[in-house]
Amino acid sequence: MHEHIAEALSVPRLVRLSENVVLIRFETMKIYSALAAVRALLDAGIVHRGQTLLDSSSGIYAVSLALACHRYGMRCHIVASTTVDATVRAQLEVLGATVEQVPPSEDLRQDQDRRVARVQELLAERPDVHWMRQYHDRIHYLGYAEVAGLVTEELAGAGLGGRPLAVVGGVGSGASTGGLAGFLRRHDDSVRLVGVQPFGSVTFGSEAHSDPEAIIAGIGSAIEFGNVRHELYDRLHWIDFTHAMAGSVRLLREHAVFAGLSTGAAHLVGGWEAERDPARVHLVIAADTGHRYVERVFARHTEALDARGLAPVEIADPAGLVMPWSAMSWDRRTWQHGALTSSGAAR
Repeated sequence: MHEHIAEALSVPRLVRLSENVVLIRFETMKIYSALAAVRALLDAGIVHRGQTLLDSSSGIYAVSLALACHRYGMRCHIVASTTVDATVRAQLEVLGATVEQVPPSEDLRQDQDRRVARVQELLAERPDVHWMRQYHDRIHYLGYAEVAGLVTEELAGAGLGGRPLAVVGGVGSGASTGGLAGFLRRHDDSVRLVGVQPFGSVTFGSEAHSDPEAIIAGIGSAIEFGNVRHELYDRLHWIDFTHAMAGSVRLLREHAVFAGLSTGAAHLVGGWEAERDPARVHLVIAADTGHRYVERVFARHTEALDARGLAPVEIADPAGLVMPWSAMSWDRRTWQHGALTSSGAAR
């Protein structure tokens, strides 16, 4: 029996979608990250019970941090993206969090710049608060050790433990995909990591491409994130909103899984990769439910493209990116000052 709802909500369910595609479906994935981070900070004496924890979020992390604060007797202050809807905001406020939401923005960069600026103002005004730095502090990797153990156990129980594995998911802050793959690689370095990005994200060099609706995807960034370790990724896919929407609608229609837009993008990518590497099990990350995408995605399901007919353009370098879907072999290389370094070991 769980002592708090946060622990119960954090537990994912693994669902087999095809012979070599498994979905790991979370209620809210970043609860693992938030719980482990707050617990580590308390144990180290860096924060104390009753102190205010501060961070910026587009939704998933905000709820996760609010739940972790509720669990450990902390206060919570969120600088929220324009994409945080009334349902999420009400939930945060009832949980005891104070919420500031930036004004509506035309693009991802403006939204994130405003949030970063407000966080800096609050830190100057309130020296008693602790900034969680979900985008930059490696403490947010810690929680995914438990997820890696669960994945290993469940795949083995399903008779899939002896097969090579690939993790497929939205990059976002970098902690979830990087943390999960990193802990899995402690036992098997051949685990592949396939990252998914929206166009317009600076993280893997697509900032010159504009996809206005990508602001709701929550898988990219207009600013550099210190928690993204580029050298962990074997493959990268860049997906526009219409393709991510196609993946989300197909996942619900064919498998009855109601999940967010980043999951739709990962589902589309995971299926494409799995067809080309049938011996490998592809673990697709479903980071949250689809509730905040009802109006923008699921209510428009009749407009969705047929995901079965979609395919990426294969490129050799981010400079060759082509919308609406591009893919390349990243080969665990680093990304410095907008340029790739030499390739890592072949896998």
